[in-house]
Amino acid sequence: MNEAETYLVETIKSFRGLKSNATKAIEQITDEELHYRPDPESNTVSIIIHHMAGNMLSRFTEFLTTDGEKEWRKRDEEFENTFYSRDDLIKLWDKGWDCLLKTLESLTVDDLTKKVFIRGESHTVIRALLRQLAHYAYHTGQIVYICKHLRSKEFKSLSIPRGQSGNYIPEKRS
Repeated sequence: MNEAETYLVETIKSFRGLKSNATKAIEQITDEELHYRPDPESNTVSIIIHHMAGNMLSRFTEFLTTDGEKEWRKRDEEFENTFYSRDDLIKLWDKGWDCLLKTLESLTVDDLTKKVFIRGESHTVIRALLRQLAHYAYHTGQIVYICKHLRSKEFKSLSIPRGQSGNYIPEKRS
């Protein structure tokens, strides 16, 4: 596998990891807690899901041929605390991720240096993917933080549980 192929494979793994962590955190909170707002200026998990899905659908629909900010997207509405059911939110969440992942899986190494546009700004495909990876990491971190806050000690760790790092240190090899 060459460097460009490795980049695509690792990028897809990184996006899948973000989805997996956020999904595992979301599964730990109640339907009511999906709409928990720490303060009036904060977003709920449901708002973040709505925003991320809207962003994914806009950015990755016709990714190589149209601007990533589609005319049909209503970004401001993504931040309204619309009370969707868990089922509706998960369908929207999966629709966004499916759009993103199918697009990524269709890319070739030759696509990586092509130009795409986001709000009229030119990006290489590599830069656009890095931009979105950072954006989604930011929001999945928010989701995990809110869910962990709500579950407190009952939160099932998504990585090495606190105080158990020693269990994950490989034996030194001579």
